[in-house]
Amino acid sequence: MTKQISLIDVEMKTRVKVVEIALESKVRRRIMDMGIVKNTQLVVTGKAPMGDPIELLVRGYTLSLRKSEAKDIMVEVV
Repeated sequence: MTKQISLIDVEMKTRVKVVEIALESKVRRRIMDMGIVKNTQLVVTGKAPMGDPIELLVRGYTLSLRKSEAKDIMVEVV
């Protein structure tokens, strides 16, 4: 079994697969509406100097998430 980590801990240029989005997340529905659902592959394409926001490549488009939103997304490296 592959180790699950939070999206905020993923290194740049790393391809990951979404394992779950925390049920208690206040932005869970919004994240899912943006196309980030279980088994979706993402690539971390950028991070601001202080790490907030995080830029992702999702389903062919670029998306930026705050750390507070990304911490609730659990992923595994592909």
